[in-house]
Amino acid sequence: MEVYEKFNIIPNHKSLYVQAFTHTSYANENGLKSYERLEYLGDAVLELVMSEYLFKNTEYEEGKMTKLRSHYVCESALYEYSTRLNLNDYILLGHGEEQSGGRSRKAIVADIFEAFIGAMFLDQGLDFVKDFIYKNIIPLIERKEVDFFSDYKSILQELVQTDRRSLEYTIINEDGPAHDKTFTVEVKIDNIVYGTGTAHSKKQAEQEAAKDALKKAQNGN
Repeated sequence: MEVYEKFNIIPNHKSLYVQAFTHTSYANENGLKSYERLEYLGDAVLELVMSEYLFKNTEYEEGKMTKLRSHYVCESALYEYSTRLNLNDYILLGHGEEQSGGRSRKAIVADIFEAFIGAMFLDQGLDFVKDFIYKNIIPLIERKEVDFFSDYKSILQELVQTDRRSLEYTIINEDGPAHDKTFTVEVKIDNIVYGTGTAHSKKQAEQEAAKDALKKAQNGN
């Protein structure tokens, strides 16, 4: 795989990396293991490395570190990391998923980043993973090149509280199988729909809905 040379990996177990890029649809069609278990592991490893980074490089209190870490490992952040590293080029998708645009689907692209981290951790160890993250991800955070760290829900909440208006998030649709659901949420202010958002998790869908509402407010809609 080209990914080995790209990130200076001398693999001990190539099968781990193949699994890391194998979507459930491809796994089912070809009798292979999907990336889901590696995604679970990668999530924990990424949280550990980000926690250590914040602890060693800031003087923030616990609450602020926790909030920042949640931004750095949210679905939007993972999607951004993954696309900037072109990891979606390596995804193995079933025919139907490929045809329906799965290679650019936010949830899938975000998931493979965590799965890749999990595979790298098992194959190369924690120090290698830390080096990878410090070289490829931390610079994006420190240079503030992207805006996916914004907590749109908090911003919207502050605006609404100023005018003492009501704010409500409602799930209006759930789609997909249990292991790969997408949620669509709408946000209402004083019972009027101001924005909608769709994501892999309910929390992220709420953030997307809040972002949509803020964007419309900014444009005067």
